[in-house]
Amino acid sequence: MMDYTLIRSKRKTISVEVRGDTVIVRAPNRLPKRDVNAFVQKHESWIEKQLKRSLTQQQQLDKVEKLSHEELDMLYQQAKLVLPERARYYADLLGVDYGRITIRCQKTRWGSCSAKKNLNFNCLLMLAPPEVADSVVAHEVCHLLEMNHSDRFYRLVLRICPDYHRRNRWLKENGKLLMARVPD
Repeated sequence: MMDYTLIRSKRKTISVEVRGDTVIVRAPNRLPKRDVNAFVQKHESWIEKQLKRSLTQQQQLDKVEKLSHEELDMLYQQAKLVLPERARYYADLLGVDYGRITIRCQKTRWGSCSAKKNLNFNCLLMLAPPEVADSVVAHEVCHLLEMNHSDRFYRLVLRICPDYHRRNRWLKENGKLLMARVPD
């Protein structure tokens, strides 16, 4: 039997999550331990596949070359020129206005939209393909109309960025490698 961390709660379903080299099982309070073990055993091949993928990804992250402060500054300057122009393009398509645009270097976020309608973007977007950076801008501009991730929000995103899902998949698959380039 493989090792795992069990978290019990009032939930009605059981789930398994692989985070790094840790396996987390979330289960209902009343579910017997033998049923939890059976669930883990049933999904053991999937769990092992995820653990292997996580290890491979961590090895890749460990090998990533960090950006110099000069390179980061160049990305920041480039983002200050490119991203506001793209935000204006998408805002005009939707007929919306926004407050100010802030460019930062972050390790966890690509963009955000505040309740005050300010847009924030990560300068590391300049390392991604232009269409991927564009999809992040489109996503955040759509939040000016829908401050959630509802079906209505995604219909709006897909209206102005029809291949959003393909672009977003690229970011999910490669984004950690880009963010790993930020110096410690």
